[in-house]
Amino acid sequence: MRQSRELMLKARQHCQVLQIATQFKGSNYFNDMHFTASEIILPGGVRIIGLPANPQTARGYTGDILLDEFAMHRDDRDIWAALFPTLLRGQGELDIASTPKGKGNLFYELRNNPRFSTDLLTLPDAIKQGLDIDIVTLREACNDDLLFRQEFLCEFIEEATALLSYDQILACVDHQLNPAENVTDLTDGDLYLGVDIGRLRDLTVVWVLEITGDVLSTVGLFELSAAPFRAQQAMLHELLSLRCVRKCCIDAGGLGMQLAEELLTRFGKHRVEPVTFTSSIKSSLAGDLRIAVENSRIKIPNRDAIINDWHSVERSMTSSGNFRISAPRQEGSHADRFWAAALAVRAANNAHVTIESVNTKSLSFARSGAW
Repeated sequence: MRQSRELMLKARQHCQVLQIATQFKGSNYFNDMHFTASEIILPGGVRIIGLPANPQTARGYTGDILLDEFAMHRDDRDIWAALFPTLLRGQGELDIASTPKGKGNLFYELRNNPRFSTDLLTLPDAIKQGLDIDIVTLREACNDDLLFRQEFLCEFIEEATALLSYDQILACVDHQLNPAENVTDLTDGDLYLGVDIGRLRDLTVVWVLEITGDVLSTVGLFELSAAPFRAQQAMLHELLSLRCVRKCCIDAGGLGMQLAEELLTRFGKHRVEPVTFTSSIKSSLAGDLRIAVENSRIKIPNRDAIINDWHSVERSMTSSGNFRISAPRQEGSHADRFWAAALAVRAANNAHVTIESVNTKSLSFARSGAW
């Protein structure tokens, strides 16, 4: 009802700009069962009637029909069944307008129906026609590439699709990379850790990135299967004891809570960041890794387990139109390598540790003796 009334108010504003006299009113139908129609009456007996997106309110009318934001209608097929016979009775025109919402709805099917002519208006098209807006700033502020493509570029994004395609992942593969699997084999460059904690069903993965210029290279990869927490703690202590490790982001939810708290206490918040996986955090982590992949900023080794792990992560659309990050449990992993890499990217992006040094003259002592 709100959406319908808002659209009718916009229609009335257009009439006012065109200097067309109108009368605006609302009527209740079905014995006040919350089905409200807004109506604009124009000269000559022409009426514009706005109805809620409900199949019960759509029957019995004749005339031209506009279905606004049709992809968002919950009962789209029932509404279609109620309205389509209206066209036959009144020889009216049918127009359908909507922002895309995946491919699992009637709007997508009609978009590809050859009996309809189609028009596409994207944000770049609107800018060419005079809309004054900075698309680069808007895209950065949106901070969600798939959402931007759906809402502003009018792309029909699959309701369940791989976050990263095989082509995108393979473009990041460096066949020369051979990540260290022992702490003593790590390089002396600035290192950033991402730690995804598992125990019995999932792996514990420690992903180590080194920054060279603007490129994040995978120089270390440690995988522990069914390892006791004592062993995991010992390995993380050994890694964080290296002076070249600048920052570590660690999964602090569930099994990882105790390990994260212990590392935070021992090594300090400037080097250890506990990360609790919420929907928004997972979306942010996945988005940052995707951006690094798209910008060719991250290099990974040529390993099938990594490639399949990264490709298993999906973006799915909920019934409310929001995106959700998920992954199936396969090959003994629950996208553990993906999340460890995403945490390492977060550590590299958020590290602001300044390495300081102090130069002093040689020490001298006031008196001789044993020290």
